[in-house]
Amino acid sequence: MLTIGPHQTANAVALAPMAGVTDLPFRRLCARFGTGLLVGEMVHSDPRLRESRKSQQRLSHDLEIDPRSVQIVGNDPVLMAQAARYNASCGAQIIDINMGCPAKKVCRKAAGSALLADEPLVASILSAVVNAVSVPVTLKIRTGADPAHRNGPSIARIAEDAGIALLAVHGRTRACAFSGEVEHDTTARIVESVDIPVLANGDIRSAEDVHAVLAHTGAAGVMIGRAAQGAPWLPGMLADALAGGAGTAPGLAVQYAVMREHLKELHAFYGEFSGSRIARKHIGWYLDGHQGLTEEKCLFNRLNEAADQILFLDTLFNHLDRQDLAA
Repeated sequence: MLTIGPHQTANAVALAPMAGVTDLPFRRLCARFGTGLLVGEMVHSDPRLRESRKSQQRLSHDLEIDPRSVQIVGNDPVLMAQAARYNASCGAQIIDINMGCPAKKVCRKAAGSALLADEPLVASILSAVVNAVSVPVTLKIRTGADPAHRNGPSIARIAEDAGIALLAVHGRTRACAFSGEVEHDTTARIVESVDIPVLANGDIRSAEDVHAVLAHTGAAGVMIGRAAQGAPWLPGMLADALAGGAGTAPGLAVQYAVMREHLKELHAFYGEFSGSRIARKHIGWYLDGHQGLTEEKCLFNRLNEAADQILFLDTLFNHLDRQDLAA
């Protein structure tokens, strides 16, 4: 388990915060399958954006998911502290700070992983946020700005000194984005540099990956990101493997039931117009997990009505040969 301030998670596997992915419907599914820690989509620290529909949806909590972790992003210590206080007042039990996002639209504003190149500003933001709230504060980073400047261990020490309760490290630099091989050597150095819990993140897709990464880094646990897209059972499955279980994916019938439920939850949460469009990427990820469904994925993406999407899935899984789907 992980200890984060007064909270103890059921296991040491976390779901990474991913914009446009880890919304409330997806977190509910991951929680049901046994994910230890779930972090919601990042919300901007700019108070002018708080009342937007997107921000309000990202701030939706499920009181059954405990602890509730909300990630904030920005580059101004004062605004970040205000955002932390606001989200804590709205029910966040953990505040997570984003210094790991490599997206250009985030880094152009000198936020996300762009902050790793400015250690004094990192220190100011972390101290401001930690001192602003009574709930624990966690941090997600990358190994550095680029392969020539992997200053992750230095950032980690700054974080520990500021009072950060837990650190998650994606094993790539900002410049690498999501390309190339993930590198966990720096994560191992970070683990050696601090006494706070460290989660290893990046290209962890199987029980074998989990065991290998933990053995290599000495991390307290792992954080699962893109591999969970279309597989909300994966973090819990890996947690089961760490506990000595089989760590196997659910059968096709369960996967279909999850997909159908996810689709209906997206329609309910976002409304039919937005929900049916957002569903395209999620259902696409599910279908990507099975061979031979490229054409079906394309057909689904043409559907605009909620009822048509439900009917399409029912027809697909009632009539296609299950041997083809099980590959």
